[in-house]
Amino acid sequence: MALGLLIAVSLALGVAAWLGFLWSVRSGQYDDPEGPKYRMLEDDDEKAGPAEEAPRSGADEKRMDGPHRSE
Repeated sequence: MALGLLIAVSLALGVAAWLGFLWSVRSGQYDDPEGPKYRMLEDDDEKAGPAEEAPRSGADEKRMDGPHRSE
């Protein structure tokens, strides 16, 4: 009895894994495996425009300059 239940559960899990794999193939998960590693090297600076620099507070300046700064 227990062996039959284990076989049924393992077959159900196998079918579920197979259906998940088929879904991922049909939804395009494996269409372009090489693209992301090249896209991360592209410059997006031209598209985004100039970045605005936020004003710094006094605490930020002290932390960035380090202990050698005397006030």
